[in-house]
Amino acid sequence: MTLAERLKAGETLFTAWSGIPDSLTVETIARTGFDAITLDMQHGAHHEDSAARCMPAILGAGKHAVLRIPVGRFDMASRALDLGAEAVIAPMINSAEDARRFAASMKYPPVGERSWGPTFGLSRRQKKPDQAAWLANSNAETLSFAMIETRRALDALEDILDVPGIDAVFVGPSDFSIAWTEGREVNTALEDMMPAIAHIAERAKAAGKAAGIFSVNPSLTGRFVAMGYRFVAFGGEGAYMSIGASDFLDKARASIK
Repeated sequence: MTLAERLKAGETLFTAWSGIPDSLTVETIARTGFDAITLDMQHGAHHEDSAARCMPAILGAGKHAVLRIPVGRFDMASRALDLGAEAVIAPMINSAEDARRFAASMKYPPVGERSWGPTFGLSRRQKKPDQAAWLANSNAETLSFAMIETRRALDALEDILDVPGIDAVFVGPSDFSIAWTEGREVNTALEDMMPAIAHIAERAKAAGKAAGIFSVNPSLTGRFVAMGYRFVAFGGEGAYMSIGASDFLDKARASIK
């Protein structure tokens, strides 16, 4: 099943978050229990070349490939899909106009303005490449996640959700907390903003669209899922290695009598 189909069916899916632009590192993470791998070009070190080279490592492990573009790089959204990504996360979508520009890059006509040229994606994602099937199904099988992470985006939420070609929203709680406190703090567990975060998921569901969120603190995941978030991101390679190394060392030291 595609990522879009699984989310539409109500599954809760977890994505790893990758900022290290190395295909071997991405391949290793893709062999773990995550459902998807997200390559981060905004705050991570991924770039066009690493995205091209890391997609096969993700797809080869049978995982869903996702890419977060830098702010405003809607041209990279189309390229990500042509490289084999199923979904693109676009940061700082603060208005319906931002959403329209993003959607245009993600969908083929008549919904959007995506240019034809699935040079690598077609062969990477289809066992028997079929151009007609790709064209017929791509708009439904690709997911455009508009990030909601400012007060302006929250105010424009309904307009953003109404844009044809926007399939989902994705909350960035760090930036959202900065906006919520007017620049006073970064606190992804800020209790005062939780009703707003719940409201975003509720409105997305009402619009028939998916909702995702970055769960900086994994223990909050159940709360986010109860709100309606079904695509949840965790950590990054640094966090995975640190936690794993600590676990190994703690067990080793505890075993010494």
